[in-house]
Amino acid sequence: MAKPSELTEGQRAYEARRAAKAGMTLEKWLVEKERRAKQEAAEAAKEEAAAKAAAPERKGWFGRLLDKAHQPLK
Repeated sequence: MAKPSELTEGQRAYEARRAAKAGMTLEKWLVEKERRAKQEAAEAAKEEAAAKAAAPERKGWFGRLLDKAHQPLK
């Protein structure tokens, strides 16, 4: 997240209203917002890694052909 000095006037006003609604200062609000964004990104990466580990890797055309070649004839 951008520092308060890097925000445009409109962005600063919007974030200041949200901070006031939450009962925080603008700086404290931006720090909290950044912390939440990092936490959500870490959780998403963790879920993505778990999903990738759970899904078996598909074999290619040649791998499937070799598997069929190693099966006994009926």
